Amino acid sequence: MEILLARDGVFPVAFSASGDPLPGRPASGLSLPGTVQGEGKLAGVPSLFVRMAGCDLRCSWTAADGSRCPCDTAYASFALSGAFRVDVADLARLVAANLGAVRHVVVTGGEPFLQPAPLRELLVALKAMGPLHITVETNATLYDDPAARLVDLFSLSPKLASSAPSSDAAHHRLRLNLPAVQAFLDRARADGKDFQLKFVYARPADADEILSILVRLRGWTPSDVLLMPLGATPAEMARAVPSALEQCLRHGWRFCDRLHISLFGNREGV
Repeated sequence: MEILLARDGVFPVAFSASGDPLPGRPASGLSLPGTVQGEGKLAGVPSLFVRMAGCDLRCSWTAADGSRCPCDTAYASFALSGAFRVDVADLARLVAANLGAVRHVVVTGGEPFLQPAPLRELLVALKAMGPLHITVETNATLYDDPAARLVDLFSLSPKLASSAPSSDAAHHRLRLNLPAVQAFLDRARADGKDFQLKFVYARPADADEILSILVRLRGWTPSDVLLMPLGATPAEMARAVPSALEQCLRHGWRFCDRLHISLFGNREGV
């Protein structure tokens, strides 16, 4: 079965699927494959990433000052550039060749659950590699239970009103699917797995919307709620940091940095 990957595919890698060294260094600039998770409860944990292509949303955030901040992975989401198809078995061999001591694999996008059958096959192949921890990063608009049963951490990022392009009615309609979000929470609780509700925080009004979402969900605690300041660069993020920190202190939520931006800047493949 084939899977559609974004142009950075598996990253960062240093070896081919057959184990041969690749020319040059990975995008991280390091001599080894892998990087660290930059966001959420597992920030700093050595990880290998698989980026699937395609998304059902069209995020373009409006900051508190009225400025716009487009999706920083549009090339993998709705403005596809360089996406390619690969057989899941070949993809799994590439992942296996680049794991080394890394025991965490993050499947991200785009939106992975747009491809439920290939996602399921990929997760089965990853589980067959031995003790691996698998995170799937999703906007939580779609749910597939067979795939969800194979995931260790659900990184759920429901999109708030501030994410919506004013002219895109479909984004407004699709951005929030509370039954799907609840299905992820229920699966995590039933299987003893973990989840995080990771919200991109752009402006103070976002906190009110988050509260209105949380009261309609069950099975979460404040420590499961993460606020990530809007921005693809340190300067952009800095504008939202003080307000985000205030809301975290007010409600007992976690502050979510973007460690990979601090380490590598706004770059692909890190």
